Amino acid sequence: MTVPINTIICGDCLEIMKTFEDKSVDLVLTDPPYGGILTKKSGNGVLKDIACRCGGGQWDIKPEKEYFLEVQRVSKNQIIFGGNYFTDCLPPSPCWIVWDKNRISAQSFSDCELAWTSFDTALKKVDVTWDGFRMECDIGTETREHPTQKPLKLMQWCLEKYSDEGMTVLDPFLGSGTTAVACKKLGRNFIGIEKEPAYVAIAEKRLEKVNNRKITDFFGVED
Repeated sequence: MTVPINTIICGDCLEIMKTFEDKSVDLVLTDPPYGGILTKKSGNGVLKDIACRCGGGQWDIKPEKEYFLEVQRVSKNQIIFGGNYFTDCLPPSPCWIVWDKNRISAQSFSDCELAWTSFDTALKKVDVTWDGFRMECDIGTETREHPTQKPLKLMQWCLEKYSDEGMTVLDPFLGSGTTAVACKKLGRNFIGIEKEPAYVAIAEKRLEKVNNRKITDFFGVED
């Protein structure tokens, strides 16, 4: 199957990736569900509310090793947030990304998150504030559409450091579409796969707001 670039596919990413040729995308940049996020943080009304509005808790299922083997087959390199949850599915790597959220609140959420990468380079740290209403962006704020949504600025940093303009980037667990939005803004081709139709609709709406990848005021729009 020819890889369909700059599009979002609704379905199970494992079955869809099986139709892709080996190494047909340059980079996978994704944030798979870790499993148990909603139950572990059941006291957080915001997470519950977002989950109920979009897909319930069906998205919060930890993928099995077969998914990661397929991700590695179809792509040349990978960045996988939450890689510390999948050490039984991923090989050792010298290059982890440490995302510091600059948290000051007393909630039980992690101060940092880890991303596993396939790159043979040094560990890197990136600071992007993501702490309740303290969300780092150029103008305005980002609207949280998914319980584990990543900041647009964080995904842009990953793309700028680990990919080049014109490359094709796959996110097989697209969620609300942040990876695709970052790709469109920075001139990367994207492929998004998401099994929940409600999140596909949200991602498509976000993409519609990016009319010109060179705009500098993108963070002013609702995300």
